[in-house]
Amino acid sequence: MELLGAKVEAVTDGSRVLKDAVNAALRSWVANIDDTHYILGSALGPHPFPEIVRDFQSVIGREAKQQYRDLTGQDLPDALVACVGGGSNAIGLFHPFVEDESVAMYGAEAAGLGVDTEHHAATLTKGRPGVLHGSLMDVLQDAHGQILEAFSISAGLDYPGIGPEHSHYHDIKRASYVPVTDEEALEGFQLLSRVEGIIPALESSHAIAFAVKLAKELGPDKSMIVCLSGRGDKDVVQVKDRLEADAAKKGETHA
Repeated sequence: MELLGAKVEAVTDGSRVLKDAVNAALRSWVANIDDTHYILGSALGPHPFPEIVRDFQSVIGREAKQQYRDLTGQDLPDALVACVGGGSNAIGLFHPFVEDESVAMYGAEAAGLGVDTEHHAATLTKGRPGVLHGSLMDVLQDAHGQILEAFSISAGLDYPGIGPEHSHYHDIKRASYVPVTDEEALEGFQLLSRVEGIIPALESSHAIAFAVKLAKELGPDKSMIVCLSGRGDKDVVQVKDRLEADAAKKGETHA
């Protein structure tokens, strides 16, 4: 970003995760509204920002639909899989297929250390309706409505809410949202790297991990599209450190 001329401000408030970065961006925008535009990469925030992001990101689904037809000669896949934090890549993939009821849609949420612990970001699995950053959505919150800290190995999924359109898809049962743990995401990261030579982002690795499970359920005659939302160059050092730490706990040597 800096090479492209941007000035990057590090956020030091709160837990210094995605939620805190959004808070800081909104505060800066409101304080400098005369000469500042608010540009959000995820499908979050007050109206019309979730729709703006959805409409631009829908190029993912439109191109995927056409490429699938060109590649297979078939009209539609049986399933779509994408990782979900705020949900921009997922809404971009899902939206062009929403009216195609034969296509099942799956969002892979960050289950962190497990949804029965306090260390996860599985908003639709464990959250309930609330308002965060100007949107009504499912939110991780305590009994008093205070926002809980989210946790995930992937920074992009470490958010205690989800895009309002995803909450709607969940409510009307148009899409299913499934938890994927850090450990499962690491397995997905290694699998795609080893088998295809493609290093996925840790965010996308959640989708890869669930897609492997889903493929076994669907069988060889079914097809799916998995959204690889990012590359893992940014994550390789973190993954190496994590795998070495896990191996040390087990008394193993990780090559």
